[in-house]
Amino acid sequence: MAEDLQQLYGNIDIYLFDQLLKGTYQRCQKVLDIGCGGGRNLFYFLKNNYEVFGVDQNPGAINSVRLLSGALAPVNPATNFSVANADELPFEDAIFDLVISSAVLHFARDKSHFDAMVNAAFSVLKPKGYFFARLASDIGIESIVKDIGDGRYLLPDGSVRFLVNEKILLASTHRFGKLHEPIKTTNVQNLRCMTTWCVQKT
Repeated sequence: MAEDLQQLYGNIDIYLFDQLLKGTYQRCQKVLDIGCGGGRNLFYFLKNNYEVFGVDQNPGAINSVRLLSGALAPVNPATNFSVANADELPFEDAIFDLVISSAVLHFARDKSHFDAMVNAAFSVLKPKGYFFARLASDIGIESIVKDIGDGRYLLPDGSVRFLVNEKILLASTHRFGKLHEPIKTTNVQNLRCMTTWCVQKT
């Protein structure tokens, strides 16, 4: 059973998998993964005839995802994958049904950089389209993270991240649309917290 699931979904983020199981994205056709890496969250979409795009800062990652796309979906053009920054996306406005941003936004340099990345994501998303993000937050570990300025914090696991809280996420949500799932946060033994943020654009 585990092998069957992996053949269908690859090493997908479990919370993105949750949305697929719920059928949230069943009417989506055109998908963008911002910070796509080697394509771990695109495996299912490539195998199921979605029009799939991805950007990443790392040229090696783009080479890898192009190879994956070629193997799983030969008709999906390799040119759909490009080297780009999350705050400067090389696409027209309002063309994607689903935009994915997994473990990207917490690398923001400061609040303005975070806002620029979020603005870019929602700019390329169609009205009624879906935004799926996983990012580090201070939700539940507020007292044990160390503020080092510009919205960035030292976490107990030793990493430095830009951290959001519920107030920041709700403010950004209300600028663009509405939550289609409650904000959910996973606490990893008080070392870090990862939050799932799911928005439908209005």
